[in-house]
Amino acid sequence: MKNDKMFLITRLDLSPGQQAVQSAHVLTEFIFEHQYEASRWKNESNTIVLLAVDNENQLLQLLNQARQQLISNSLFKEPDLQDAITAIALAPGNATYKLCKTLSLALNK
Repeated sequence: MKNDKMFLITRLDLSPGQQAVQSAHVLTEFIFEHQYEASRWKNESNTIVLLAVDNENQLLQLLNQARQQLISNSLFKEPDLQDAITAIALAPGNATYKLCKTLSLALNK
């Protein structure tokens, strides 16, 4: 598959350390919620792209776009941040690549 990377998207309004941890949390969520797709991804590429949007509102907008396009996804809500959505994971594929291709790299603060 050309676009066989797992896309993890977090928020630039979080510290780099928080971005990394929230991304790990959401990948775990994706693996448990989408076992077949996660297994396929691991066997075919095991490549992760770590991206970020500015804030929770932009993350929600991206999540809604992904859901409208029927892209398998997971989200993580951080209890220590009043259950704010801090990261999402989007399944590999061409639609995901197109949706995320203009986003910024995470941890670039």
